[in-house]
Amino acid sequence: MQKILVLDKNKKALMPCHPGRARELLKKGKAAVYRCYPFTIILKEREGGEVQPLELKVDPGSKTSGISLVALFKRGWVVIWAANLHHRGQTIKLNLDKRRGVRRSRRNRKTRYRKARFLNRTRPKGWLAPSLNSRVDNIYHWADKLIGFTPIEAIVVETVRFDMQQMVNPEIGGVEYQQGELLGYEVREYLLEKWRRKCAYCDAEGLPLEVEHIIPRSRGGSNRVSNLTLACKRCNQVKGSQDVAVFLAHDRLRLKRILSQVKQPLKDAAAINAIRYAIGNKLKLFGLPVSFWSGGRTKYNRVAQGYTKDHWIDAACVGETGQSVHISEKLRPLTIKATGRGSRQMCRVDRYGFPRTKPKQFKRVHGFQTGDIVKAIVPSGKKAGTHLGRVAIRTKGSFRVGKVDGISWKYCQLLQQTDGYEYAN
Repeated sequence: MQKILVLDKNKKALMPCHPGRARELLKKGKAAVYRCYPFTIILKEREGGEVQPLELKVDPGSKTSGISLVALFKRGWVVIWAANLHHRGQTIKLNLDKRRGVRRSRRNRKTRYRKARFLNRTRPKGWLAPSLNSRVDNIYHWADKLIGFTPIEAIVVETVRFDMQQMVNPEIGGVEYQQGELLGYEVREYLLEKWRRKCAYCDAEGLPLEVEHIIPRSRGGSNRVSNLTLACKRCNQVKGSQDVAVFLAHDRLRLKRILSQVKQPLKDAAAINAIRYAIGNKLKLFGLPVSFWSGGRTKYNRVAQGYTKDHWIDAACVGETGQSVHISEKLRPLTIKATGRGSRQMCRVDRYGFPRTKPKQFKRVHGFQTGDIVKAIVPSGKKAGTHLGRVAIRTKGSFRVGKVDGISWKYCQLLQQTDGYEYAN
């Protein structure tokens, strides 16, 4: 199970403790709840204390990043806290496309023609698209939170480099494209993500999968990544040198799905390539030792220790200390989903992009903001009882707490302000 983060009375980070120990301190009144997510307590009397070496490990991903805290005890390195951080990069891209479409429609419909302008905008060196920058910021913000709540001494990051040109054109030569022994590992990792770790022909999972050519080499197929898939040993042997259209002639739906999957772009791999250096440079701003390790080394450590595939487990297996790390079977990672901090849109618009509501007047009502985690104790009435959850505010003072609507702000107690993330244990 996850350890509980602990602060002393001066808000200095101490070593995380066992949940049973935290319950005892809270029950005796020696500690108080400082934060709900990640759950953190603050001691009322204690000041300072001894700590063990603690590492923050990160496994960046295009859609989900893994985060683990690993501490050194007498029995070795142990995972004491973990989380899966889900990004919202694609949502940001869709929102920007929608906003751009509304602006273009309005300008073209009601304004005179304006000469195109191309060279009037410049971008700083190292600029990243908003959808990519959000991934970097999410990892940085959570590293900042954990450094404030735990005595972290070092940061370890996995840097996966997908060689896009080598994937598309395996015959290319030159010293700059010599990837060494890890090239096969990186291609296989990409295929596992693309085909969701299942056999493409029978959907079998949880068993060894083999890299298979959709169009066999004997029939003119190439080693390009778009011609590769994953298959179990039985399907690979039965298919042999047959063309995929012949092998799946009896299953047209599966054939159609495989052929459409073949054309899937390499956008996830491209996103990781774009942000891998930005993540490292931003984490160096904390002034802690930061080390970088290959994705091939991470997979080798995980497979050698017999752990299942998960983002937070990959994070725990990153680096030199990841080759021998203990992960408890009872440990359940915290699920974190980036949602953003609201919208700068001042009012709702119709399908043509014109305002249909009045501008927003207040972001906070009676000290509460939509997304805050609150506890409402209603003494009487149809909604009598204790309600815990996120609040949706209204200017009239009648809020929705969790799934219960119509609760007065007078019964609400703020537990944690909204921080742009949703949580699930």
